Amino acid sequence: MPARMKKGYRALIDEAMAEVKTLSVAEARELHENEDVVFVDIRDVRELKAQGSVPGALHAPRGMLEFWVDPESPYHKSVFSEDKTFVLYCAAGWRSALATKTLQDMGLEKVAHIEGGFGAWTEAGFPVEKKEK
Repeated sequence: MPARMKKGYRALIDEAMAEVKTLSVAEARELHENEDVVFVDIRDVRELKAQGSVPGALHAPRGMLEFWVDPESPYHKSVFSEDKTFVLYCAAGWRSALATKTLQDMGLEKVAHIEGGFGAWTEAGFPVEKKEK
């Protein structure tokens, strides 16, 4: 019999959603051309290659995100130290909700995620940039 989880993924997502800023896909689209906003695609590289990405989005794999954001990390990416608003997305909005909460917990203030993720973006017919295979 499998071990009983103290808190499952649904509870974690619900908690994150209660604490983070969630943008509708339409709100995200309005921010897309803003030079003070960085879209951050946290999906796996295989997802990007198969489905494309929001044009101009920074790819920051979920597994490296905390390391790239923390200025004390040897993997720090300077873009995360800029005075920008970061809009995270994944495929459906679950991973990005968790990631957004984590970044808030780390002290990043101007961070949000897209409700419905990349799936909602493409369903709305918004532009997609194909990645090299």
